[in-house]
Amino acid sequence: MTTEAEATLPSTPSQTVGPFLHIGLTWEDGPHVVPEGTPGAVWLRGRVLDGSGETITDALVETWQADADGRFDHPDDPRGPVGDFRGFGRSDTTGGSFGIHTVVPGPVPGFADEVQAPHIDVSILARGLVHRTVTRIYFPEHADAHEHDPVLRSVPAERRETLIATRTDDGYVFDVRLQGDRETVFFDV
Repeated sequence: MTTEAEATLPSTPSQTVGPFLHIGLTWEDGPHVVPEGTPGAVWLRGRVLDGSGETITDALVETWQADADGRFDHPDDPRGPVGDFRGFGRSDTTGGSFGIHTVVPGPVPGFADEVQAPHIDVSILARGLVHRTVTRIYFPEHADAHEHDPVLRSVPAERRETLIATRTDDGYVFDVRLQGDRETVFFDV
């Protein structure tokens, strides 16, 4: 039962993420969504940039994704367990960039029988942010699927390029721009 005094108390103000957040949240195999030697494994690397284009070296990047067949390592995925794939990765940016060792995901079911293009969900926590920011990484080789992806279609056409990774020799690069020129599209979830 709520008392009148409890009902009128102000809420606690939001706090920004402190400069040492990444220290307590990293773990040794966090960047490895798949084990070394996994067929088709790639590195997803990038930087987190502030509004001036400067690298943020105390951010934390978390990823969540489906496996190469579009299946999630989650009990709510009706297709069952996925084997040696956890789907979640975490990397800090203390060296100036993040790195996630993973596989390119397959297409996943969307709403109302739509199919979402292969993508990786990304959360960024960093100094000065009150809440995490959430974005997606799409892959250039799936451009034909991009036009049918319901989430990507909701983004203005001129901003969609901020969600597309660039191919490299051993994987992809994707820089997250928190503000400023070419700011990455973020989603309100």
